[in-house]
Amino acid sequence: MSYVTHLECAKCRHTYSSSEVYNLCACGGPLLVRYDLGRVKAAVTKEALAGRVASMWRYREFLPVEDDSNIVSLGEGMTPLLKTPRLGKAIGIEDLWVKDEGMNPTGTFKSRGAATGMSKVKEFGLKTVAMPTAGNAGGAWSAYAARAGVEMVVVMPVDAPAITMKECYAYGARTYLVKGLISDAGKIVGKAVKKYGYFDASTLKEPYRIEGKKTMGLEILEQFGWEVPDAILYPTGGGVGLIGIWKALDELEEMGWIGSKRPKLISVQAKGCMPIVKAWNEGKEASEFFQGAHTLAGGVRVPKALGDFIVLKACRETGGTAIAVSDEDILKGTFLASRDEGMFICPEGGAAVAAAQQLRQSGFLGAHERVVILNTGSGLKYPEIIDVDLPILEIDEEI
Repeated sequence: MSYVTHLECAKCRHTYSSSEVYNLCACGGPLLVRYDLGRVKAAVTKEALAGRVASMWRYREFLPVEDDSNIVSLGEGMTPLLKTPRLGKAIGIEDLWVKDEGMNPTGTFKSRGAATGMSKVKEFGLKTVAMPTAGNAGGAWSAYAARAGVEMVVVMPVDAPAITMKECYAYGARTYLVKGLISDAGKIVGKAVKKYGYFDASTLKEPYRIEGKKTMGLEILEQFGWEVPDAILYPTGGGVGLIGIWKALDELEEMGWIGSKRPKLISVQAKGCMPIVKAWNEGKEASEFFQGAHTLAGGVRVPKALGDFIVLKACRETGGTAIAVSDEDILKGTFLASRDEGMFICPEGGAAVAAAQQLRQSGFLGAHERVVILNTGSGLKYPEIIDVDLPILEIDEEI
């Protein structure tokens, strides 16, 4: 069973029935899932979680699926939260941790949103789902669509990682490339949705992806014994994960599982595509379309996020910030984590490492604060970021 009461617009607060299929509010705002948290509190305790399945579905009461038979899962969630002393020493933060989302079934945190999103697609009996993607979301939704027996249509930029294109194809998705950005892919998907009636699974254009991403926040808190860390750095493209973590914290406080303390939520972007950082620096409540977006970290190359105003609000209300780093620093951060901790993180995670280092140098982050870096995916999905000529030995040659 589900403890969902309704859907609520993040902009105008208009409410909708959770028993019907919706994408956006009539005002264009994204819809958020709301729960009867009093009933959730009565149904589950912190202690009861310990003996449950080691996946995000251990938080069943916090998730929107009505009937367990509709759950579409590949074992996503409960990823490692690892203390990283050598990386922390290099950065200057002694209590540094990395939440490694690269351990999810499809190699990135996108597995979480795809699991809840596709579970609701199955529950509603929808037949075809379409989405634009920078790569990893398309791969994840294609995998879960295959698991659910649902047709998937994916449109991605022609310069998206080749491995994710092949991933979508392998899962049987109808996969198309566009000579442009994810925003251009979105326009093509929008036309197809109107023409053919596909369900639009674009970022925040359906209410349920965020609920899967929310479980990252639940896990971090449970893994820390329900103690709130001082800061969480999140690589931000669409920003759904950061919004989800913020939502999880609010729900946990309302249930009395945590107090009013919040981690400083820090939105990390690339200098080649920094609409949220630009809006933050200018004191604006929403971003503008970022022209000429470019960065090697494709997951944050989103020139205009639908939920940008929520990301900015979350950072503001938690005493966080928004910061952009260069592609050069992104690569340095990626290799620093790999070589100091044996964690081959994705370039988006590398951006968060670089941001943590710069924020420590500026004094925004303290040397003794508990800081969590969200590594959103495995570096194995980005072989193109390593360009090296290795020495070739003769058979009898010594090293």
